[in-house]
Amino acid sequence: MRNIFSEDLNNVFDQDPAARNKWEVIMTYSGLHAIWSHRFAHWLWKKKCYFLARALSQLTRFFTGIEIHPGAQIGRRFFMDHGMGIVIGETCEIGDDVTLFQGVTLGGTGKEKGKRHPTVGNDVLISAGAKVLGSITIGDHSKIGAGSVVLHDVPPDSTVVGIPGRVVKQNGRRVHHHDLDHTDLPDPIADKLGQLEKEIYVLKEELQQVKELRRRSEEKWS
Repeated sequence: MRNIFSEDLNNVFDQDPAARNKWEVIMTYSGLHAIWSHRFAHWLWKKKCYFLARALSQLTRFFTGIEIHPGAQIGRRFFMDHGMGIVIGETCEIGDDVTLFQGVTLGGTGKEKGKRHPTVGNDVLISAGAKVLGSITIGDHSKIGAGSVVLHDVPPDSTVVGIPGRVVKQNGRRVHHHDLDHTDLPDPIADKLGQLEKEIYVLKEELQQVKELRRRSEEKWS
């Protein structure tokens, strides 16, 4: 546990260029406070101390604005940037080297029992405000764009954008979570609108040519 806590601390410096020294990070980073608290709450949960685990998680939520159910399983080097508004459900399973930004929800879709929250693979980035809902799997090395709503499984090495979330393949190029430029993502809706604009332009050109031929024909026979 001590090694994992140290790993969480060092991971902040790997992920956040604003981090300057260990004491500042230890005292002021709510994401670090939340994950450390969760690791202890999860230990209590596994020991069947359910009330103490839930009480600790709710106390952490009050102080950090981050709600992590003590039953959630979270891997190593987990990083929450800013963190406010993050919600992680009871049956979530999160791999190693995962990054979440503020406002992310890893939630369920109803009142079903059993596994009802997402499984997130290794080396995944989920950007600000994204909602990943239901018992679905986010494949390794994937990236979820800001504000996306993901309701279906995502293959490994994929990027997802939009509402509902659409997988955008990047020719097999790995999307690594250390690339924090999560604003530069493809937009399939904008691409489709651009394609429609080009088609409309071509149709207008063809219609103009037809009108011109008709005008010349009328002039010839008049």
